[in-house]
Amino acid sequence: MYPVYPPVQQRPAEPLDYHRLTRTYATYRWWKPVMVGLIALGLYIGASIITTIIFMVAVIDDPALNQKFNEMALSPDTIDMSDPGIFAFTMISLILLLPTILIATRIMNVQKVGTLTSVTGKMRWGWLGKCMLVALSILTLSLALSFGVDTASGIPFEPDFAAPNMWLLLILTLLLVPFQATAEEYIFRGYLMQLLGSWLRHPAFAILIPVPFFMAGHMYDIYGQLDVGFFAIAAGWLAWRTGGLEAAIALHVVNNSVIFALGAIGLVDVSSSESNLPSLIASIITTLIFVAVVVWLANKNNIERRSTPPAPIVHQAPQYYWPQPQGWGPPPAQ
Repeated sequence: MYPVYPPVQQRPAEPLDYHRLTRTYATYRWWKPVMVGLIALGLYIGASIITTIIFMVAVIDDPALNQKFNEMALSPDTIDMSDPGIFAFTMISLILLLPTILIATRIMNVQKVGTLTSVTGKMRWGWLGKCMLVALSILTLSLALSFGVDTASGIPFEPDFAAPNMWLLLILTLLLVPFQATAEEYIFRGYLMQLLGSWLRHPAFAILIPVPFFMAGHMYDIYGQLDVGFFAIAAGWLAWRTGGLEAAIALHVVNNSVIFALGAIGLVDVSSSESNLPSLIASIITTLIFVAVVVWLANKNNIERRSTPPAPIVHQAPQYYWPQPQGWGPPPAQ
């Protein structure tokens, strides 16, 4: 007599929006996402201390750069981002956010690490690439129009291809800025959105509450702060609407990379904290166009918005049968 356990598929679990993905684990408790943040904070402080020591040792023989580091420590709003050393230190300090939040999520085991990225549990590279092309096209057109208007107004268009440290800054931009922008998205549109989404079902809370924290990390005037705030809302809404961070990462990476590249050739003052109303309006329009095109593409490509967790498998009580001795039963088909 042999027992047989036929598997039976239960009704599938309810699909979850991106901001609710912390709820995918049966072991979820309200405090576990908070512990992820505390562990990440501890890891980040430790990594930042080590990084600062390494940089201070590296610049100890450079009095000018050492002086800039001291000024930056005393007055963070006067950071000279045109200096390659300061630029690299600032970018790496932000990049450290990415491994710390991923490691903390893995340590707490409150959810799969991949669910910080998207509802599919992984980076959708093809979708990320399409969003990158859209962001680059729209931002390039926006900047071309902006420079065209400035030129028509009598402001000369004078890129300086002999600017000090131009090539070094361009290389550092390509190497570091994509990771810096991605790290910020994983914190503000990934971890914080899902932390709040685990407590509050409506996506508006997860999208809007992190916005002032994102704005607080940028030392700009009122126009610049409004620009950052609008970007944060758009990025959060896209993360919810497209089921992942890819669109927000694409916009953030392309925007920052282009701005710092323009700074390397002297067309933008990347250390300035001042903006103006026309720049704010142009930025909002550019972002809205990006959002509209991405949503259209997401619909066209059937980008998943919600998770599709597999149905849990349970086993019925064992059923039994008696094997027939060899030779019994009907003859085999000829």
